[in-house]
Amino acid sequence: MAGLLEAKGENQRALLAWERVLDTAQPDAPQTLLASAAILRLRPTLPDWNKDRAAVLAITLHAGANKKTVKSLTPVLEEIARELEHASAGILKVTATVTTTATTVAATKRGQPQPPPPPPPPPPAPVTLWLTGPTKKSSTTAALPCTADSPKSLRDELLKTLNLIIHDQLAHAAVQTPPAATANAANPLDTLRARITRACWQELGSRLNRPQAKHE
Repeated sequence: MAGLLEAKGENQRALLAWERVLDTAQPDAPQTLLASAAILRLRPTLPDWNKDRAAVLAITLHAGANKKTVKSLTPVLEEIARELEHASAGILKVTATVTTTATTVAATKRGQPQPPPPPPPPPPAPVTLWLTGPTKKSSTTAALPCTADSPKSLRDELLKTLNLIIHDQLAHAAVQTPPAATANAANPLDTLRARITRACWQELGSRLNRPQAKHE
């Protein structure tokens, strides 16, 4: 159906059909590649799915980093936030926030009395990444570490980690076929653009905008 609709020039309906191949069917690897390629081909030709700014779902992309990493991390994280908005076709409004890890750790040491110190933890990862809704009471994803070999590889490593976070969140959502975890994808940005459908972006934003459950 997707192929026939595209051949007829009905690109909006064709895109919907290709997305349903990914998120409601059980595609094998060739079918997944075919659908993903079609999504990458069609999305740039179409307007954003959501044009109602009042219906935008606000989420926050968080990164915790040591002082040495914050300066180089901030512009990269802001760029990725814009890429997330673009990939969601107007469904999400994404704000990037960077927290200095040393500040967070120091804040936990104030107050008396203090219990006996625990064994020294392993060195923290240069960056920890997670997503939340817009408020302190909003739901949150798991926080995953991200290590880059060099400043040049930081963007791709953040995108790969973000793919894993989104996969983990959608694996527990009301989506029949969550996007596959692809930490080793050659182009992690294309994975965000083509493997996560608009229905999945809507689900992700809706889940993060719910109040955080007591057990989370």
